[in-house]
Amino acid sequence: MKLTSKAQEALDRILKSFEEGTVPEAIAKVLLPRFDIPSNAWSLNNRLLMFLSGTADARGIRQWRDAGRGIRKGSRAIYILVPIFVQKEKAEDGGEEAGEQALVGFRCCPVFRIEDTDGEPIDSPDLEPPEPPPLYEVAQRWGLEVTYLPGNEAAYGYYSPSAGRIGLCTHDASTFFHELAHAAHHRVKGTIKSGQEWRQEVTAELTAAVLMRLYGERPSDGGAYMYIKEYAEGAGKDVYRACMSVIADVGRCLEMILSEAEKGTPAAAELAVAG
Repeated sequence: MKLTSKAQEALDRILKSFEEGTVPEAIAKVLLPRFDIPSNAWSLNNRLLMFLSGTADARGIRQWRDAGRGIRKGSRAIYILVPIFVQKEKAEDGGEEAGEQALVGFRCCPVFRIEDTDGEPIDSPDLEPPEPPPLYEVAQRWGLEVTYLPGNEAAYGYYSPSAGRIGLCTHDASTFFHELAHAAHHRVKGTIKSGQEWRQEVTAELTAAVLMRLYGERPSDGGAYMYIKEYAEGAGKDVYRACMSVIADVGRCLEMILSEAEKGTPAAAELAVAG
């Protein structure tokens, strides 16, 4: 690894605290607000599909028509699952009440993102932060779109290699750093596995913790520890051993991100270590 002294110092301090268990309490992340749209009534899985499609609002053709908007020609639908219910018949022994509904399956229903429609304006809050997070320019130079979306119960953010997008439902810098680290890991390895693979998640979270210290953000070591602990235990390791098993990839991700940042800001890698 060719890390700067500040980056190496930050990494060493984090690893030492993980090994010794001297980790500060985790700080809660603030989710971006949700607003009144039809998808609020959807299941968590369907809202997650919408979230991963990079939009804050998706509706069916009729719902968009009722809102005064039409679907652009050539737009591709997102398919969500809609439950199918049937009315129960009253049992002969009177054991069931007439009119009760039974779930018998699901059907696919096409919906379209607001970004794929034209027409009347939709009243929705501006979710963009007052200022972009540190290293935002790195994502831009890598050709990544950074999208802010309403909060949800499933995830704080995501990185989509196929769409070239980072989606965020919080302004917390550590989440952006985590997803940027996934993008760096992708560039380092040439490919990454879909889903939440433990090595990838530990690499991204440890990289993000170092970046939080380097860029003077509020310490996130406590949250990083709890996040890594969950994945480490699933792999039969403690937090320190899990971090050490991916340390080489963490170093490469940090080197890639910081060297890219230096292209626009020569002093980027010499930032003071916070705390």
